Amino acid sequence: MSFMSNEAERLKEIIRLDTELSTVQDLDILLERILTEARKITGADAGTIYVRRGDNLVFSYAQNETQRRKLPPGHKLIYSTFVVKISEKSISGYVAATGETINIPDVYKISRSSPFQFDSSYDKVSQYKTTSVLTVPLKTNRDEIVGVLQIINKQDSTGDFVAFDSEDEVVVKHFAGTASMALQRAQLTRALILRMIQMAELRDPKETGPHVNRVASYATEIYERWANRRSMPAEEINRMRDILRSAAMLHDVGKVGISDAILKKPGRLTPNERQTMQTHTYIGARLFLNKQSEFDEIASIAALTHHENWDGTGYPGKVDIETGKPLGKGRRRKAIGMKGEEIPICGRVVAIADVYDALLSKRAYKEAWDETAVYAEIRKLSGVKFDPEIVDVFFGCSKLLKSIFNRYPDID
Repeated sequence: MSFMSNEAERLKEIIRLDTELSTVQDLDILLERILTEARKITGADAGTIYVRRGDNLVFSYAQNETQRRKLPPGHKLIYSTFVVKISEKSISGYVAATGETINIPDVYKISRSSPFQFDSSYDKVSQYKTTSVLTVPLKTNRDEIVGVLQIINKQDSTGDFVAFDSEDEVVVKHFAGTASMALQRAQLTRALILRMIQMAELRDPKETGPHVNRVASYATEIYERWANRRSMPAEEINRMRDILRSAAMLHDVGKVGISDAILKKPGRLTPNERQTMQTHTYIGARLFLNKQSEFDEIASIAALTHHENWDGTGYPGKVDIETGKPLGKGRRRKAIGMKGEEIPICGRVVAIADVYDALLSKRAYKEAWDETAVYAEIRKLSGVKFDPEIVDVFFGCSKLLKSIFNRYPDID
């Protein structure tokens, strides 16, 4: 991590971040970005970001540069989400409850008379020693606390852990103000997307909030690893991750246009019913025809192409989105399927993400598959349904994907 040695550099960075954070649309990508940039401008080795939900703080993202360096190249830390009750007993809970900023030079030397104490159990589990901690509330312009940003173990220019100073507090407080506004906007965007998904869920019980969150998260991680393998520019990867994370959530939104008789049929579909079901791809893409942004473009492509197969046997094939009729010369009765790299990358990653989650999940009509069976099926479909390179990427981050599955459990 780079260390910013003077205030002129910090000021330039803050001005840049004020602009860049306003462009991030997806909630999860934004949380990750806020934590990354807060650590960067203070030289912090680690950090955590919490989002407020009622009387609780949800542990949303954690980063630790020391721990990350122990991993193989391209791998990410795997962490478990948990909930912290907002109370004055913990450091993060105290900040959320009072709205105060807390700067602690050494958490192992907190006075016994302090209302809050440090829980060292996290250090024992991770085998990492926390020393200095700066914890800042994320407040709206109406002083409502929407989360807590906690950065850990500031490093000086030699890499030694030192205390955060008063200048760090000023910089992070300003950054937190910008981050809070961006967080509010991203939460609104996520709420609107989930409402669209709830419309589909009313029609098809398989389309749940946890399912689409998992599929979108898998797709984003698979895409990032694929793009890094191809040495794509970091700026392009970050931009695409932001768009894909939200767009992938809407991959099956076209099911709002399919009748209940087909969507909720308990038995096997007839050939005609199956053909009707397949129209959800271009029905979904059609919702984004009046494109206002790159998000609309990617959401349309993901909806249209996530059932295309690498060998060209998928659906709907090359069709006119507005009519669903095959494209090309003559009057073909059936559209020509997209094949290989004709299928856009967002369609290829959503395809494997969707199948992985469907196989791993329990549904009213089936039991969850065993992990070994899921992996065997995906290997079998390499080069048939899935891009072989994407399958290779999938297995390279399978532990991370399984942690995502656990992060968004289905609600019974």
